[in-house]
Amino acid sequence: MSNWKMLTLVGEDRAGIVARVTKALYKSGWNLGEASMIRLGGNFTIMMMVSGEGDMAAVLSPVTEAMNLRLHVDEIVGGLHQHMVPNIQVRVAGADRAGIVAQVTGVLAEAGFNILELESDVAGTEESPVYIMNIQGFAEATLESLESALAKLGDIDANVSAIETLIG
Repeated sequence: MSNWKMLTLVGEDRAGIVARVTKALYKSGWNLGEASMIRLGGNFTIMMMVSGEGDMAAVLSPVTEAMNLRLHVDEIVGGLHQHMVPNIQVRVAGADRAGIVAQVTGVLAEAGFNILELESDVAGTEESPVYIMNIQGFAEATLESLESALAKLGDIDANVSAIETLIG
């Protein structure tokens, strides 16, 4: 099956979104590949690789209309079974401000760090918010070189550690 699409759905979080979307796809013969689903700020987002034949938007229309979901579909190259396994985790905390994500990810990119997953949250108080990032990725660079690159930003607390992966 090489007819892959990236399906993106966004809507107000409520019970049953995943069940209804995946049931509609299954009943219409669509195959699910990799997926990422998460609640962000009261909304639920699905990013899912799917393959199959037919009009996927029409298949999902009853669900998207009933649950007030926004749908976006892109043609993609499948790429299943080609996972990069993360070998480094970076945890960052700093005063919440415009540009913190761009600065941190820019420094990491320059050091050769390929981000595979990034999660962020805002903690602290309204008067003193703290931006927190948990980043997993792959780099051939040493932990020390990544720590040194992040230290140049100065006003963040960064922890860089190896991810031990057991396979088999």
